[in-house]
Amino acid sequence: MQLIIMDSRLARSKAIHLSGPRLLAAIMAASLVLMCVAALLYHLVFLKGAREGWPVVGSLVRLVVQDEFDQRDRFVRQNLDAMARKVGEMQARMVELESLGERVSGLAGMPPPADKARTPGLGGALIAARPLTMQELDATLDALQQVAGQRLDLMTVLESRLFDQHIRKHMVPTETPVPGGVATSTFGFRIDPITGRSALHAGLDFPADTGADIVAAAGGVVVTQEYHPEFGNVVEVDHGNQLVTRYAHASKVLVKQGDLVRRGQKIAKVGSTGRSTGPHLHFEVLVQGVPQDPQKFLAAGSQSGRQVAQRPGAPSRPSADR
Repeated sequence: MQLIIMDSRLARSKAIHLSGPRLLAAIMAASLVLMCVAALLYHLVFLKGAREGWPVVGSLVRLVVQDEFDQRDRFVRQNLDAMARKVGEMQARMVELESLGERVSGLAGMPPPADKARTPGLGGALIAARPLTMQELDATLDALQQVAGQRLDLMTVLESRLFDQHIRKHMVPTETPVPGGVATSTFGFRIDPITGRSALHAGLDFPADTGADIVAAAGGVVVTQEYHPEFGNVVEVDHGNQLVTRYAHASKVLVKQGDLVRRGQKIAKVGSTGRSTGPHLHFEVLVQGVPQDPQKFLAAGSQSGRQVAQRPGAPSRPSADR
């Protein structure tokens, strides 16, 4: 394509040759300039009409704004309805949590507070429903937050009570101090094997091979680890509440004074040190320094183990005693 530009004053002309690509680029540039000018003019006219209240332009602005408001209101309403459904589910879960807390309180031996406000029963036929407002939703969420805080406080107290019971249970000597061992000399008066006279036997004797394991009957702190003329190598474990267990005649002691031991932990080896006629463990339980029949404590542990084993799916031996 060829364009000829004529200049009358200078009496001359200029020819411009446009090839296909140049012509296409020129057309696109001109179209872009026209579009920008048109958009600028439309924007200026639209703003001027909206500010001065031109009838047609004002109507268009109101329609556009109203449509945006309607879309926003529908979006907010949908979100509020979804949140209301979630709040209803949370309320139902909170009622279940409250019921569970009452049952756990009973198991923990702690009655529910006397001033506890019970959730009143509600119900009736659904006559009509209306959308939930933001203020009502905020109030419901605040109430749920308050109830959740109360349930958290209750669960914290229950956890403390159950933990205390768990600790107390593990501080009672119910574990047989010689695994698999059977006592042959019981608590009470007997004929002393050395003097042949009647004497009080303040514990249980568990015959076993020298070097067999001696385990702690319960968790506690080692308060005595020494050699005694009659008990030989002896270990005493304090379990709290003035309850102490004694393990005598050991050939070797594996703990020292001040050590923390857990239930079932190896603390010594069976031997025949001190006043003894052969390898065995002399086991005592003392409450406030007074010897008690250890068989009563061991029998309580055996009974508890049988009850756990009878439960469906329970292991043959309670894992907590290990």
